[in-house]
Amino acid sequence: MTGKHPAVRPARPFFSSGPCAKRPGWTAEALDAALLGRSHRSGPGKAKLKDAIERTRKLLGLPKGFRCAIVPASDTGAMELAMWSMLGSRPVDVFAWESFGEDWVTDAVKQLKIADARVFKAAYGALPDLARADPKHDIVFTWNGTTGGVRVPDADWIAADREGIVICDATSAAFAMDLDWTKLDAVTFSWQKVLGGEAAHGMLVLSPRAVIRLESTAPPWPMPKLFRLTKQGKLNEAIFEGETINTPSMLAVEDYLDALGWAEGIGGLGGLKARVAANFAALSRWVNGAGWIDFLAGDESYRSPTSVCLKITDPAFLALNEDQQYKAVKKLADLLEAEAVAFDVAGHRNAPPGLRIWCGATVERDEIEALGPWLDWAWKETRP
Repeated sequence: MTGKHPAVRPARPFFSSGPCAKRPGWTAEALDAALLGRSHRSGPGKAKLKDAIERTRKLLGLPKGFRCAIVPASDTGAMELAMWSMLGSRPVDVFAWESFGEDWVTDAVKQLKIADARVFKAAYGALPDLARADPKHDIVFTWNGTTGGVRVPDADWIAADREGIVICDATSAAFAMDLDWTKLDAVTFSWQKVLGGEAAHGMLVLSPRAVIRLESTAPPWPMPKLFRLTKQGKLNEAIFEGETINTPSMLAVEDYLDALGWAEGIGGLGGLKARVAANFAALSRWVNGAGWIDFLAGDESYRSPTSVCLKITDPAFLALNEDQQYKAVKKLADLLEAEAVAFDVAGHRNAPPGLRIWCGATVERDEIEALGPWLDWAWKETRP
């Protein structure tokens, strides 16, 4: 190594975009009250699950009449449960601009084979034309593109008097951004993003309109047990009271309850959003002064403040072919990991070669501020 190391190291080098950093001060002692060795269907088990649901409702400020449930398989499971359960009776408009949005396109077009499906795509770093959404169609989209660093700026493009339902993947947006619940009917997210909980469990929020769809229209395809939200044509309300479809990890539930408690203690949703904004502002100051890197999202209005995706603009990097660029990014990320100053900051494997820095609420602003000089140092050390 030739360059002088920066003086300050990030106190915690955890900048992964999922699973994300644990909340500040977290230790394994936070799990001491976990209901281990007991059934999740026992009285205490149901109480903990219902507590997690009710505190999630309160923290997000869900409107009256909206339901919330814990479902299997993280955000992916929650999204596919929503799509398999509610699509099929109308044409669907699917909007995609990164890898997870592409997954929902695949589900709608190739797996469910929905007639009259329309797909609107944009390259990484951009948004498709949202104004093309048809109020008579169902809509599927991702609020915040975790692998592309692009979010929708608002929900104004969704008609208030729509006839279809809106299914929204909000996994890197929930607890960090304002979600317009009046425009959303099925919203999904996971525990391991903004709140830094453990993986494998998803959350599903349903509007009254979504419940009407579930009770009035049966999908034309077979439904796996893990996707069944109705019994004899009516919503299975027990699922939204803590009777999960399959066995949850009570250890992970305890960790989520701890994360909710931390969020409540810092001011709830307002406190979480303020921390995200401060982290993003700190990273933006570094990006704007670095000279060798820039945001992948060109327009500030739709730039994600949580999963911040960056492109390298150094001419020496741009002169490389794509394979060489991915190798250069890996070399940079490996050096940062070897120095234990930044883990898991290479961009997603399906995204253009670059970096991805998590700025969610469980990251501290001074950790972002300390990271910048290390990124500069590592680039100088590994620059092609």
